[in-house]
Amino acid sequence: MLELGLKVLLSYLVGALNGALILGKLAGGVDIRTLGSGNAGGTNALRTQGKWFAFRVMVIDVGKGYLPPWLLPALVLPGVPLDPDVDRIWLTLACAGAAVVGHCYPVWFDFKGGKGAATAIGALLAIAPALVLPAVAVWSIVVMATGFVGLATILAGAVLPVWVALTQLAGHREMFWFLVALALFICFTHRENLQRLREGRENRLERAMLWRRRP
Repeated sequence: MLELGLKVLLSYLVGALNGALILGKLAGGVDIRTLGSGNAGGTNALRTQGKWFAFRVMVIDVGKGYLPPWLLPALVLPGVPLDPDVDRIWLTLACAGAAVVGHCYPVWFDFKGGKGAATAIGALLAIAPALVLPAVAVWSIVVMATGFVGLATILAGAVLPVWVALTQLAGHREMFWFLVALALFICFTHRENLQRLREGRENRLERAMLWRRRP
C-alpha cells in the first residue's frame, strides 16, 4: 500500500500546482482570486487577464491532469517497488482523481484553487481520450446555446458516466464509477454557479453564444 499512498500523494501535489496562481505570481503578483468571480481557473483568467494568459493557464492545468495518471502507475519510485496487490486500473484512476482534487484544493495556495474542469480533461486524455469528444461536444453546445460556462461544465461531466453506461459498460465498470464520482465532484465545485443560476445572477460568456441577447 506504500506505492498507492505515495503515488496518490504525488498526483495531488502535481495537481496543486495551479496554473492561474503560478502565472499570476510570475506576472507581478496578480491573484485572480481577488478579481472577477474569485475563481482560480481558466474562465476567470480569460475574463480578467485576457486570452493569452488564459491559454497558458489551460495548458498548465490540462498538463498536470494528464501527467500523473499517464506516468505514475507504471513508474518505479526509488525504494518503492511495484506492489502486486495494487490494481493498476484503480491506481490510475486514483492518480487522476487526486490531481483534480489537488487543483481545486491546492496545498501550495491555502487550499483555494479552481473548479477542476481543465485538470479533469487532462486526466481523461491520459486514461480514456475517447471520452473527451462527447464531453467537449456537450460543453460547446451548451455554451453556444446559453453562454453559461458553469452549466456547460456540469452537463459535460454528467454526460460521461451516461455515455459509458450506454456504450461500453461491460468491462469498464471501474471507469463508470470513477466518472460518477467525478461528475458529482464537478457539481460540488460548481455549487455557487448553480446557486447563481437559480437566482438569475449567473454571468454569461456572451461572446461564445450563437444567438446573443439584444441589449
